[in-house]
Amino acid sequence: MTVKMTAKTRETSNKGSALTELRSKGEVPGVVYGYKTETTSVTVAEIELIKTLRESGRNGVINLDIDGKTTNVVLSDYQMDALKGSFKHVDFLAINMSDELEVATTVHLTGESVGEKEGGFVTQPNREVTIRVKPSDIPDALEIDISKLEIGDTITVGDVRGTVSYEILDEDDFILVSATAPRTQEELDELETVSEEGAEPEVVGSEDSEENKEA
Repeated sequence: MTVKMTAKTRETSNKGSALTELRSKGEVPGVVYGYKTETTSVTVAEIELIKTLRESGRNGVINLDIDGKTTNVVLSDYQMDALKGSFKHVDFLAINMSDELEVATTVHLTGESVGEKEGGFVTQPNREVTIRVKPSDIPDALEIDISKLEIGDTITVGDVRGTVSYEILDEDDFILVSATAPRTQEELDELETVSEEGAEPEVVGSEDSEENKEA
């Protein structure tokens, strides 16, 4: 699916104040680079960007109009403001529609597993896979039916590789979903004890506040 979006060229500035002013006006600074394209600094309206991504999906092809010149691109990378939930910066990769791309696609589970009905739990160790595919054939997601998944079962890339029309680049033993047995009473008691002791959660990451993509 290809959708249209407009962008405007902008002067490159390393001043945070200039970028802050842009964002205050509802504009998102970004850059376009790639196939037969000179690296170009642009801005896009955030409301239009959000609307476009809702229509095309994370990996959809965008027909980007930059000051009247159109280029087929995909969203290569982006930065979000963790507090405001808004876009800080976007990277668009210009593409050749005839060439295959390496992109990440979401793993989407369908159905209710046998293991869940028996009181077990379904876990998803990996929620994305990397695929190689032509831009026009990029899927919205890799859909996996888990209705026959029993306790102790796992589904790996090797199990689904032959069911899709594109190439999955992850290894065969890359686990996508598994069904585990219900917790024992001993495990539940241990979890309750930890909770009552008020263990502090571990901080595993934080938002980088520095502007590291201002080109």
